[in-house]
Amino acid sequence: MNRAALDALPLLPFFLPASGGQRYCLLHLPPPGQAARGGIIYVHPFAEELNKSRHVAAAQARAFAAAGYSVLQIDLFGCGDSSGDFNEARWDIWHNDLHLACAWLAQRVDGPLTLWGLRLGALLALDFASRAPLPLARLLLWQPELDGRRSIDRFLRLRLATGMLAGGTQEAPGQARATLAKGEPVEVAGYLLAPELAHAIDGVSASALQPAVPELPVYWLDYQATEQTCAPVPPLARQWREHGAAVHVASFGDGPFWQSGELLACPQLLDATRALCRDWLDDERTPP
Repeated sequence: MNRAALDALPLLPFFLPASGGQRYCLLHLPPPGQAARGGIIYVHPFAEELNKSRHVAAAQARAFAAAGYSVLQIDLFGCGDSSGDFNEARWDIWHNDLHLACAWLAQRVDGPLTLWGLRLGALLALDFASRAPLPLARLLLWQPELDGRRSIDRFLRLRLATGMLAGGTQEAPGQARATLAKGEPVEVAGYLLAPELAHAIDGVSASALQPAVPELPVYWLDYQATEQTCAPVPPLARQWREHGAAVHVASFGDGPFWQSGELLACPQLLDATRALCRDWLDDERTPP
């Protein structure tokens, strides 16, 4: 399907009633007259990475829709155009948002549900899938964050970098962590991080989830720099495979679009996703 046809696919923006207000959603639909083969729920990344990656996620959502899937993009509570401020966001509220999104789409689509997450959204998807009350068919992970504490540490380093660029008094390493430990929020690049959210994310690690091995097929894509000759299989993916999980791994070389100062089109990522997921994008016609 060419670019004009992709752009012409039905797109429904709406607000989904939820606890604490509304969640902004975009529903990408298959071509007119074609019944959906299944549903896909997108779990966006953390803080500013959400905004930097919107265009790539939208392009992939359109590609999935062209393949016959209904794709739901939801802004989680306190993020994007949904209700709440970022400092009010909580990990358990985001879990509830995903349950709401899955239930809403399951009521409207006859077919399997796929959870697709980017960066910290991939870790949230893994955490949610480990205790999801609704049946899911598979997980698609784009550049997944695997350790919540390391993710928050990287986020807090942005605060140090911003302070150095501003030329003000340099904050001591660990000061932001100490502030959170006292139960006080910390501002990072315009985002006010609540200690409750930081501590909850700190406690999530993909290697410590139960069950220890995903019961769903996992499709995992990581960025590979051009100077790398061969993309290694991530250690956790290898461990899951050794314990019997169906883990499919691929790489892409477009660049880390979630943190880039310019908009990257990422055709390699879209092509790699299509190739990696061809077993269900090409063959799946009925619910399993």
